[in-house]
Amino acid sequence: MTLLKPNLLGLGTALCALAGMTCLNAHAATATTSGAEVTASVQHDTLHSLRGVMPRPDDFSKSGQQHPARPLPWLDGPGTPNDGAVQNTSTGSFAPAVGAGFDGVGQGFSGPQGTFTVNSAPPDTNGAVGATQYVQIVNSAFAVFDKTTKSVTYGPVATNTLWTGFGGPCEADNDGDATVVYDKAAGRWVISQFAVTAAPYYECVAVSATSDATGAYYRYAFPYGSVFPDYPKMGVWPDAYYETFNMFSGNTFSGAKLCAYDRNAMLSGAAATQQCFQLSTSYGGVLPADLDGSTAPPAGSPNYLMNFTSNTLNLWRFHVDWANSANTTLTGPIAIPVASFSAACGGGTCVPQYGSRQKLDSLADRLMFRLAYRNFGDHESLVVSHSVQVGTSRKNPYTGVRWYEVRNPATTPVVYQQSTFSPDTTYRWLGSVAMDKVGNMALGYSASSSSIHPAVRYTGRLATDPLNSMEAETSVIEGLGSQSGNNLSRWGDYSAMTVDPTDDCTFWYTTEYLKTTGSFNWNTRIASFKFGTCQ
Repeated sequence: MTLLKPNLLGLGTALCALAGMTCLNAHAATATTSGAEVTASVQHDTLHSLRGVMPRPDDFSKSGQQHPARPLPWLDGPGTPNDGAVQNTSTGSFAPAVGAGFDGVGQGFSGPQGTFTVNSAPPDTNGAVGATQYVQIVNSAFAVFDKTTKSVTYGPVATNTLWTGFGGPCEADNDGDATVVYDKAAGRWVISQFAVTAAPYYECVAVSATSDATGAYYRYAFPYGSVFPDYPKMGVWPDAYYETFNMFSGNTFSGAKLCAYDRNAMLSGAAATQQCFQLSTSYGGVLPADLDGSTAPPAGSPNYLMNFTSNTLNLWRFHVDWANSANTTLTGPIAIPVASFSAACGGGTCVPQYGSRQKLDSLADRLMFRLAYRNFGDHESLVVSHSVQVGTSRKNPYTGVRWYEVRNPATTPVVYQQSTFSPDTTYRWLGSVAMDKVGNMALGYSASSSSIHPAVRYTGRLATDPLNSMEAETSVIEGLGSQSGNNLSRWGDYSAMTVDPTDDCTFWYTTEYLKTTGSFNWNTRIASFKFGTCQ
């Protein structure tokens, strides 16, 4: 049974859905901006084979350091409203059992290139699955795994090993905030991280020449001047690789920056430009849509980008014209009302752990990577999640993962379904969600409380399950330690749920946990599973 707290908006949406009606609750677009800022990459070249590169001298032996979060301005609205979409019981047993999970990059992880030693936190774990490989990246290093044997075939190496011979900050710096996505239509890997040790700042982007993550890469450096491009997030789309940033002038937030890189040029290693729009300080934490599945968006479709403000999702449509940038447009934000929520931990730190006084950071001031897009033919869907407060007592303000499915992003966006998964008073946060080709959904996250160490868990739903609900929770791995010492509150900035392109059914999830209590000794886990209804 699914229990929702009384909320007119959430109840109205549910009733519309049960009646087979379309609930058109998005506000009209507020503006269309044209004439993007256009800049060329300052440098590009070709790395002929990553396998032939000697790994960069690693920094794994340095003493531990904590990467501070650059908090966004308070966008959650006044007060702490009760959650209007709490699911506090599951709808049934969760069918997919986790496959043979395996450890990724973390303390003591070994591969062909040596052994990894944690020297920073958080790991910012993310990964992507390709035709035959799985690539996982943490803040300072990455590794490539054989998808079938689950064995590491390359790594661990410092991420800037990928820019060996490139020169400049992309090669010299290893500053992290790295992400990896898989371009399913082209069969390519796209790996990026920023170079921000000193201004001018750059985003370093590498596009593989084939589906082999250890082969050749086309490499680029895109400039951002003296404004710090924090928290870069990428999405694959037919007309561009879309990248979003939270821009900071010193410690002052300057607004989100939304950019498109010339995908067609980068797939062949040609010179490439970026086209960008700068938003006001009213908007941060924007994610670009990342394409899942074999069906492309309708021809000429803009990329969809999203963030949240008070009880609202905001959606933008970014249409890029590489022939004439004057025709490039950004439309939005389109405000989509959602069930009421409050940010987990007030957007800050409150997640407890067993055996440690150190509370963990919720990073609840932004949506969680990825904003996953899928075209089902008869409708388009976007799914995304973020961390919210569920507990109403001051002593136990436990948290849950709010997830959404938004349909019709090209016309009048509607929240087709939503809920906050919180079946008990355990804190759940740092989620990532995706859908398979038949519309089943999987949601992975971290879980912790004063009586358990941080754990890796997931839930999911069949496309035929009741709307606004997830099934029972499944454990990937239960942590055997808690993060402690040195006021080490940073846990992670994101995790990653991705879908295998070979069957478009198998989910792959990765995030962090600890094997023993301590400081700078995190581990990561990679797991896969699928629903029996997806073949």
